Amino acid sequence: MNDPSRRFLLGGALASTAGLALAGRNLLDASPAQAPSGHGGAHGGGADGPTFRIGQTVDHDANGFNPTQVLRDFDYGTTTRLPDGRTLREWEVYASDEDIEVAPGVTFPAWTLNARIPGPTLRCREGDLLRVHFHNGSEHPHTLHFHGIHPAEMDGIAGLGAGIIQPGQSTTYEFDATPFGLHLFHCHVGPLAEHIARGMYGTFIVDPPSPRPPADEMVMVMHGYNTTFDGEGNQLYAVNGIPFHYMHEPVRVKRNELVRIYLVNVLEYDPINSFHIHGNFFDYYPTGTRLQSSEFTDTIVQGQGQRGICELRFPHPGKFMFHAHKTEFAELGWMGFFEVSD
Repeated sequence: MNDPSRRFLLGGALASTAGLALAGRNLLDASPAQAPSGHGGAHGGGADGPTFRIGQTVDHDANGFNPTQVLRDFDYGTTTRLPDGRTLREWEVYASDEDIEVAPGVTFPAWTLNARIPGPTLRCREGDLLRVHFHNGSEHPHTLHFHGIHPAEMDGIAGLGAGIIQPGQSTTYEFDATPFGLHLFHCHVGPLAEHIARGMYGTFIVDPPSPRPPADEMVMVMHGYNTTFDGEGNQLYAVNGIPFHYMHEPVRVKRNELVRIYLVNVLEYDPINSFHIHGNFFDYYPTGTRLQSSEFTDTIVQGQGQRGICELRFPHPGKFMFHAHKTEFAELGWMGFFEVSD
């Protein structure tokens, strides 16, 4: 897409309806001398590719979360053994309005679950009984809608069950964990696009009755930030909350160890997203609802709400890039490195 308003990070300053403004050239690690001929500072790429200038990162402590920790943060809830032998899992999920620094000096007025983007990764096993206690501390009405199989009154939409949860109100969603696989949950209040784009989403993993093989497991949620609030695309793209984060803090893995990536696309205002890895291939399990991979590849494409499991081993040490195979997305934040060691 060629709309220059989508490139405020790479070009001049652009103010949003919320007062956001950013002189993009000052944030990118690329000078006109580095940039390819014909692009200069306006596109800000450079031979080494775009990122925030060396030494410039966001304040993770002020944000209250760090994408490096989000990567392997699985929340199994509080468990109780039921009389029938099943496991009851319970979680507390809070909606809140948070100002999140999404680029150095750039604050985004987010709507969050458990005060982070993405929200928590809830994990259980197929057949468990689940209770999600939802508390709306936001100034806006919200719900939680889970992808999966559940009764109509637990669907988290207007007019069914508890319906829309107003500010200050709470409700409980209760349902069985099925089917096994990789799922997601998100707010389902209109305008739905804005609620999702503001950050109201999380990951929902249902493990199969027989566990998958042991692996170094991680979650990657692909998304973007429409900082102009015009609904016409995104100005930043990210995995797990912060653009370019894994360029500054590579994902550390061990050579020849099985790596399992739970990959979810919640990107709003763009029709598709993608995942590509350098120097390697992976087995891909769409939605994770089958134990047999569908393909062996280095690139997959997902529409919004699609997700899948990527499994791979790194036979060689070193740094291997991963990114969206949509150049615009990569150059606006959706890129990072795996760092492989013995």
